[in-house]
Amino acid sequence: MTTLYLVRHGETVDNVKQILQGQEPGELDAQGIAQAQEVCRQLKDEPIEVFVSSDLKRAIDTCKIIAEPHHLPIETTPLLRERDWGDFTGKHIPDIDWKKSWPDNVETLEHLKSRAQNFLTYVKVSYPDRVVLAVGHGIINKAIQSVYFKKPMNEIQKMTNAEIRVLML
Repeated sequence: MTTLYLVRHGETVDNVKQILQGQEPGELDAQGIAQAQEVCRQLKDEPIEVFVSSDLKRAIDTCKIIAEPHHLPIETTPLLRERDWGDFTGKHIPDIDWKKSWPDNVETLEHLKSRAQNFLTYVKVSYPDRVVLAVGHGIINKAIQSVYFKKPMNEIQKMTNAEIRVLML
């Protein structure tokens, strides 16, 4: 059985400003770096064998901090990227009218959940019976858990920055 430590990236400058980052790179702030360091401290003695990250900067930077005591390389994958928010990207979240029709270039929930399923399959097939830590983002991590638990997205609690959840694949 594969153990998956699913982690959300640390806090970013745009998280604090309530800017919808989507697939923008993002930059950890001092709090985000401290959060990643705390996860590193918590998991430094765990037998993690593989580190996988979204290919977006904020997730890679978080993963590098967590992986440091393990001296292992980090693999990146676009499967773990945050939801593509299309024309909503870069907008101030409180100013978005979520009830209005959404831009056509926002990634659909179906596509998001398909990526989540593909990620779970990838981990299970590529790393059977291994311990894997993956750093993703709020919505993709929610989609991964939605697929894993076979529950609707709205029944999965959103992860806070640098939160860890463990899934057994």
